Amino acid sequence: MEIGSKIRAIRNRKRITIAQMSESTGLSKGFISNVENNNTSPSIATLQTIAAFLKVPLPYLLLEKNDHMRVVRQSERRHSEYRGLTIEHLASKGGLRTMIVEIPPGGSIGEPHSHEGEESHFVLEGKLLAEQGEDSFIVEPGDSFSWNASVPHFVQNVGDEKAVVYIAIYTDTELIDVL
Repeated sequence: MEIGSKIRAIRNRKRITIAQMSESTGLSKGFISNVENNNTSPSIATLQTIAAFLKVPLPYLLLEKNDHMRVVRQSERRHSEYRGLTIEHLASKGGLRTMIVEIPPGGSIGEPHSHEGEESHFVLEGKLLAEQGEDSFIVEPGDSFSWNASVPHFVQNVGDEKAVVYIAIYTDTELIDVL
């Protein structure tokens, strides 16, 4: 864990000198330098002092690099086709995956199916039939629906135009490719 490098980067980005940090925190310049060079591991209390001075949450200093925010540029997004659907994969982090799915008129997201996790949908365009168990709803732009994905569910475009839906899927197990 490279906490020191992160502290140095934040301090430099905020244009704070080691001397200013030392004066405000009560930590010696040598100690701060050793922390920033990853030559010493500060206590949690010391990290809290540094975090408060830098105006960042303590947990941010403790995050591993792969736990930091990720940005997926529009030009870098992965696109795929699945049973006549066009899928634009927006982002994924841990067990959360988001996508925009285009469903042609009469098309559907497969037969009723189930998998681990939770799903939320937001209709951007078109008219959809959303079914789960005995529940059946017609949804249109601006409507949203969600469900426990372990119960069989089904979505079909019942309109005359393509339907576009934003989907977020979360599971705490390894996500199988449901789309």
